[in-house]
Amino acid sequence: MTDSHAHLASKQFINDLPEIISRAREAGLTRIICIATSLEDCPRVLDIADTYPEVFATVGIHPCDADTVAANDTTFIDQLRHFAAHPKVVGIGEIGLDYYHQPPEGFTLETWKAHQAFVLEQQLTLAAELRLNVVLHNRESFEDLAAQVLPWSGKVRGVFHCFTGTEHDALPLIEKGHLISFTGIVTFKNGQLLQQTARAVPDGSFMLETDCPYLAPMPHRGKRNEPALVKHTAEFIANLRGLTLAEVTAQTNQTADQFFTAAAPPTRFP
Repeated sequence: MTDSHAHLASKQFINDLPEIISRAREAGLTRIICIATSLEDCPRVLDIADTYPEVFATVGIHPCDADTVAANDTTFIDQLRHFAAHPKVVGIGEIGLDYYHQPPEGFTLETWKAHQAFVLEQQLTLAAELRLNVVLHNRESFEDLAAQVLPWSGKVRGVFHCFTGTEHDALPLIEKGHLISFTGIVTFKNGQLLQQTARAVPDGSFMLETDCPYLAPMPHRGKRNEPALVKHTAEFIANLRGLTLAEVTAQTNQTADQFFTAAAPPTRFP
């Protein structure tokens, strides 16, 4: 089983990460994708990937951290390129657009949206250069994010992580080779529309994730999430789709295999 999106570098895990990995192994996980959200985050993510054989990493700047990049500055890409040379890096992310949070000091809503789009475009360009796929964040920005990512189809594939949209939203992305990913939200009692999406999308078009330490699935909603709990989401989706847990696990493992495989030869990390 694969947890395709885990924030293992979170401060919430600083005291018991070995135990968290042990519980993940006991739950049957064979791979965890540890997601970076900032340049500051990247060394910690890579250190975790080095420590645990089943952990792989992505590197990138989250849209809420886009203010760490100066206007029109592209030098941050050189830093990301350096981190991406690590042999356990399997994607660029978490990147995207976030219109939910208020703009930071010094930005209007419009300049903040434009700056996020600039930082995203630079990272999409890097992903295409390195032949790595991207992990995409959307919050109240779906139309703009899809419009920016879809022109990259055929050069870069994206997974729209923590997907909460409809089948109508998902299918145009899937038809262009992109993926969606389901978190514990799909197990919530008020998640009927998302559950319909999970029933309807084709095999091979989605992955499973925790987004831990956030969004723990039922029956653990409201508690700290961790990779072992992705099994609850897998069981729930198996039931929705009329499949066994083993079938959903095999399908989503294969999808993750194909998505998180760098096409470029690995470069030794100094």
